[in-house]
Amino acid sequence: MDVKAILNERKESNEGDKSQKVKSSDSIILECRDLNLWYEDTQALKNINLELLKNHVTAIIGPSGCGKSTLIRSFNRMNDVILGCRTEGGVLFHEKNIYDKKTNVIEVRKKIGMIFQKPNPFPMSIFDNITYGPEVQGEEDPQKLEEIVEFSLKRAFLWDEVKDRLNDSALTLSGGQQQRLCIARALAIEPEVLLMDEPTASLDPIATAKIEELVFELKKYMTVICVTHNMQQAARISDFTCFMYLGELIEYGETTQIFERPRKELTENYITGRFG
Repeated sequence: MDVKAILNERKESNEGDKSQKVKSSDSIILECRDLNLWYEDTQALKNINLELLKNHVTAIIGPSGCGKSTLIRSFNRMNDVILGCRTEGGVLFHEKNIYDKKTNVIEVRKKIGMIFQKPNPFPMSIFDNITYGPEVQGEEDPQKLEEIVEFSLKRAFLWDEVKDRLNDSALTLSGGQQQRLCIARALAIEPEVLLMDEPTASLDPIATAKIEELVFELKKYMTVICVTHNMQQAARISDFTCFMYLGELIEYGETTQIFERPRKELTENYITGRFG
C-alpha cells in the first residue's frame, strides 16, 4: 500500500495547516513488494505490499493468527530460523532487497533490531547485557563501553533506576525493567529500525505506560514498528496502522483515519469489536 498517496491525502486535507503538512524528511525506509511466505504448505502472508516511513511509529493490528508476527519477523529475516519457511517477493531496506542471496543477514539485523513479547535478558550483569553487542562488533575501549551503557540506558529510560547496580544480574530486575533493558541492549548497536512484537503483552499497566512513553521518544532517532493485540495501545502510540486478516494486509493508513474513518468494512468490524 502506497504511503505517498496517504501522505498526499494528508497534505490536501490539511492545506493551510502547517503543523499537519507532509515534512520533506518523510522518506520510505522499508518496503514490502509482493511478499508471500509459507510455513511448509500453509501460506501465512499473501501478496503484502507496504511502504513504511522513517522516524514514524507503525502499529500492526489484527486477530490472533492473522500474520502480524510473521510480517514483522520478515523485516529482519527472523523467519529464516523456522524449518520449512520459505519466502517469495522482497523486503527493501533503503531500496535494497534483504532477501537477495548476497545479503549479509547479520548486518541486516544490526540495523533492524527486535524486541520480543517476553523479556529475554542474558543471564549476566546489567552492564554486560548492554556491552555484549558492541563487544561482538569489536569495541574494546572500556571508557567507550561505559559511555555506551549510560547512553543506551538513558535512552531506554532505565538509567536512573539501575545506575547504582550495573553489576547486578539482569535477572533481578522487574519484568518491565527487563523489557526496557532489552530495548537498551538493542539500542547499544544503534539500529535504524526497531521491531517490537507485542512488547507489553506480559507487563502490568505501569510498566506498559513506561514502554509506551519510551516509544514516543525513540521515534526521534529511529523507525519503530510494533505488533500489538491492544487496539487502544495502537491508537495511543502509532502514526500509522496496518490491519491484517488471514495473512492479507486489508488496510493501511494514518492511525486517526484507520480508527475514525476506516475505508474497509472488515477494518470497521474489527475496530468496533464485532469479531477478533
